[in-house]
Amino acid sequence: MAAKRMKRYLQKELNGWVIISIIGAAVILLPMLFIFFSIFQEPNENWFHIREYLLENYVKNTIILVVSTSLATVFLGVSLAWLVAAYDFPLKRFFRWGLILPLAIPPYIAAYTYRTMLSYTGVVQSTFRNQFDYQIDAELLSFSNLRGAIFIFSFFLFPYVYIIARPFLENQSTAFIENARLLGRKPLAIFFKVILPLSRPAIVGGAMLVMYEVLSDYGVTSYFGIHTITTAIFQTWFGMYDVDSALRLAAWLMIVVVGVIMIERLLRRRRRYNLNTKSRPLVPIKLKGIFALAATFYCSVIFLLGFLIPFVQLISWARLTFSKVWNETFFTLMYQSVYVAIIATAIVLIISVIVANVCRSQSTFSYVLSKLITSGYSIPGAIIAIGVLALFINLDKYLAPMYAYLGLGSSKLVLSLSVVMLIFGYAIRFMATGYNAVEVGFEKMGPKFSEASRILGLGKTKTFFKIEFPLLKGALFSGFILTFVEITKELPLALLLRPFNFDTLATKTFQYAKDERIHEASVSSLIIIGISVLSVIVFQMIDKRVKQ
Repeated sequence: MAAKRMKRYLQKELNGWVIISIIGAAVILLPMLFIFFSIFQEPNENWFHIREYLLENYVKNTIILVVSTSLATVFLGVSLAWLVAAYDFPLKRFFRWGLILPLAIPPYIAAYTYRTMLSYTGVVQSTFRNQFDYQIDAELLSFSNLRGAIFIFSFFLFPYVYIIARPFLENQSTAFIENARLLGRKPLAIFFKVILPLSRPAIVGGAMLVMYEVLSDYGVTSYFGIHTITTAIFQTWFGMYDVDSALRLAAWLMIVVVGVIMIERLLRRRRRYNLNTKSRPLVPIKLKGIFALAATFYCSVIFLLGFLIPFVQLISWARLTFSKVWNETFFTLMYQSVYVAIIATAIVLIISVIVANVCRSQSTFSYVLSKLITSGYSIPGAIIAIGVLALFINLDKYLAPMYAYLGLGSSKLVLSLSVVMLIFGYAIRFMATGYNAVEVGFEKMGPKFSEASRILGLGKTKTFFKIEFPLLKGALFSGFILTFVEITKELPLALLLRPFNFDTLATKTFQYAKDERIHEASVSSLIIIGISVLSVIVFQMIDKRVKQ
């Protein structure tokens, strides 16, 4: 039945916008299909060795990281969202947006910052030895392990849960919370018996984003020497030079990720959350005395550990090495990072506008198309990189005669050794970021202006440029900033797909850290963090605009 409805829709609405949208979705799916079909190829000896001796440890570490981090970020995100939404205490207005800032520091930067700070020669142990004549147990501050990775992921990814849960609690739970208060429930009982069950959609949504980030990570786990499936993909590719086994690892990881997504969607469909969308905002209770102090202290500790301490330390290191790092080579590095990010962001927004315009109609085709076009964000970057590489290598094989005809030499690898492959990977990975911003812009615009234009005889394309595009400028701007920031921070894709001798700010930072040149890494780290803070500012602007 759904297939017939989709066929009728295509027969009725088929135009240039729909054709480009279908082509875009197909191109995004191609790398995933290359990975999936690699399972059916004959495995080699390396794969049997990995499966027999290494895979169990990879899977075990990955599960521990994902589960532990998800639980920790849910606790931090929901508890902070509940404090900020339901109570009034000193510095609340600052913490309302300040608790988003840890998201501006990529976990791999936080990892090398904390590890160096807590090392024997770091600021923490040195201060205790020199100022207080006290020797801290080195094992207590050991950071290059699963415990350290869980700490880093938890304190720098919890804003994903906080960002989703806080508006939900402020705007959707008022009646339930007030009724519980009238019935004499204590704050703790309200939190566990009312807030947590009501917040389940927000909690699950935020936790899923955290899971995607942990599964995608290569910087933290590689720097700490923790063996996960993602690091195994890198080691198989660069250590064994075995693309086939790396493809097979990526395929199994992709199947697991897609399975988790399908289970989460299935569980959510079986539950209905029919909340009152016109509910008045929650009126915060003013805390006094020790309770106000405790709330401020809790938020302050999280803010210090998640943003201020590593940020101040990076500034201190940058002062030592700024004159050494800030040179013509560094300007080239910044230029390379910016121009690939701008091109990839522009591609993302163009495709997003086309697909979002097509998906404004409520139909099965629109739903399927929107999910396909944004599927890249839920797939770890290492998987996308493997799929893109396999796709481009095969594409180069087919285009080899044309390369020879154009005088590009006898080499079959042209696109595979160019920056095009990196830009293509960025576009697939972050299509969801641009698409979501554009989709929100179309929703705020509503259909009445477009319908009036169509009634007056303007076609879909003229309607877009004359009516819709001017109204979408705000959404396009926010989508551009958010996508640009995500691309600038991305590490696994850049490490795997960049051409030879081509670095971005993220890859150079990681290389400095791996070479234990921590002070040199601080300058590029601060630039990445500064760009990332833009996303927080844009998020706050969008939040204020939504409330107006």
